[in-house]
Amino acid sequence: MSATTAGENEGAGPFEVTHRLVLSIAIPMTLGFLTTPLIGLTDTAVAGRLGSADALAGLAVGAVIFDLLLGSFNFLRASTTGLVAQAFGRGDRREEQAVYWRSLTIALCCGLAIALLSPLLLSAGLFLMAPTPGVAAVTSTYFTIRVLSAPMALGNYALLGFVLGRGQGMTGLMLQAIINGINIVLSITLGLWLGWGIAGIAWGTVAGETIGMLAGLVIVVSRFERKHRPSRAEIFARERLRALFSLNRDIMIRTFVLIGSFAIMTRIGSSMGPLVLAANAVLMNIFLVAGYYLDGIANAAEQLVGRAFGAAFRPAFDRAVKLTMLWSFGLGAITTLLFLAFGTDVVGLLTTTESVRSEAVKYLPWAALTAITGALAFQMDGVFIGATWSSAMRNMMLAAFVGYLAALAVFVPLLGNHGLWLALNLFLVFRGIFLVLRLPALARREFG
Repeated sequence: MSATTAGENEGAGPFEVTHRLVLSIAIPMTLGFLTTPLIGLTDTAVAGRLGSADALAGLAVGAVIFDLLLGSFNFLRASTTGLVAQAFGRGDRREEQAVYWRSLTIALCCGLAIALLSPLLLSAGLFLMAPTPGVAAVTSTYFTIRVLSAPMALGNYALLGFVLGRGQGMTGLMLQAIINGINIVLSITLGLWLGWGIAGIAWGTVAGETIGMLAGLVIVVSRFERKHRPSRAEIFARERLRALFSLNRDIMIRTFVLIGSFAIMTRIGSSMGPLVLAANAVLMNIFLVAGYYLDGIANAAEQLVGRAFGAAFRPAFDRAVKLTMLWSFGLGAITTLLFLAFGTDVVGLLTTTESVRSEAVKYLPWAALTAITGALAFQMDGVFIGATWSSAMRNMMLAAFVGYLAALAVFVPLLGNHGLWLALNLFLVFRGIFLVLRLPALARREFG
């Protein structure tokens, strides 16, 4: 029962949620996300051919610092997606543009602040990671160059959020491919062929983010209709900014708690010795790969739920929740089965050290299981972001984190590293269940 019309009202009003519509968003974004690990593999391969252990270690430390730094700003992408999707569902083209310019301005300001504060951030990162002097020198070179890309990297969060909010999965894939493709090609060209080493890898990232943002700006802005252009007063309206900052604050708190939970796992694993720590690091790659699949479905949930909210159409909301949940569990189950069947081979590809391989295989089933235990959590995150129920999402994350700490306290002393992985799986289960329990009351409040 689609009521979608052409022109300025495209996407507005009641619409039908189908499997095809879900996959039209999920598949391109999953493919886009899967290009991201290729950057890490390429950079590692380039650094590994520089003939220095310090180069490889310094790159690893720098990459971790940036993952923590830029990952903390992922709220810019999520909030933009939810708000744009709702405006899209209402057919409010002026507000779509206003959300984009609002988010892009905040992203560029945050990125500029990171660049200006980079000496302090680098010092803090080196203090926390405590590398050897040789490794620290490499990390400093990498960080000092790559931090120049911070405004563009965060600007790309806003761009991706906007195209996802409009359900333009193929555009999102194209932008990801441009950013990551240029990054990979230039890291090899500058780092190896021209002999720039670690500096070449860093400049490859700067170029990828910059060209990606410029291409995204051209693509997005060229589609804006002049008659729907918002005024500066509309873009920076106090109540709109207050709502955006509130949404960003809640999502940021949720993200910090999530990052903190993984940091705690790493810290506890390190207390069990270097072999367990190395095995867990290898297995976390399996969890991350599962996350890329599930993130694609979560993106579909964000857009479709947000659009249903904007259209004030409960049937589309219910259908979006149902279908994205079905696909999330389906992909989660398939991923778990694949890793149970071929996980030993995957571990073999990730490490050549026999002792680490043997240790990782012991805990492989726990890592494979995260695709199923995390399926509901990822999907519900997408639903709550699309509905902009940020305070509820924040509170349920905090509740799940308390459950996680309790599980760690109970199971780690009893089961060691098995208990650590069990606690992680329970944390994922808690997140999904707590959110789904809040869903009916929130939906009734919204739709009546």
